[in-house]
Amino acid sequence: MVQTANIAFRLMTIDDLPVMHKWLNTPEVMEWYEKNGMPLSRVTEKYTKYITHELPTDAYIITYSMSAIGYIQTYLIRNHPVYERYVQSESGDAGLDLFIGETSYMNRGPGKIIVTLFLKQIVFSSDQVKACIVGPEPNNIRAIKTYEKAGFRYYKTIKIPEEPEPEYLMKVRREDFTCQS
Repeated sequence: MVQTANIAFRLMTIDDLPVMHKWLNTPEVMEWYEKNGMPLSRVTEKYTKYITHELPTDAYIITYSMSAIGYIQTYLIRNHPVYERYVQSESGDAGLDLFIGETSYMNRGPGKIIVTLFLKQIVFSSDQVKACIVGPEPNNIRAIKTYEKAGFRYYKTIKIPEEPEPEYLMKVRREDFTCQS
């Protein structure tokens, strides 16, 4: 069983790119996150922009007992105008994406704990964030159930032309999260 006290988040660094490459090319992550995997050059190009703040996304490594086990990111949806156009979110909405990369931590129940802690420690620590939205694929039942356990509720389904699958948007408002956490 995963212990809450052992979970932490640290900002991603350049040194994390090789492990991101490994994770993004495992079948369990590829199923829902990067269908065809990613070569190291593309991982480096994409995630370096988050690390250097060239793109407005805050990228974190999830650690358990100080060992890297996954990836989680947050961003203000308004800072991503193309995505915002499809989501049609309210001012103050943040987005969230994550995956567990280490297979030994998959299916052991850390998802709800990770999401709840991240919302509390990172996302809702900013007064400007009023709600958080996640967008798993509609067939990703495990992720949907995890988000529901953390307080998210179905918002709407959207289809972004550049993405192969629709997004099953779920939302938790600050006041609802505060009441249930």
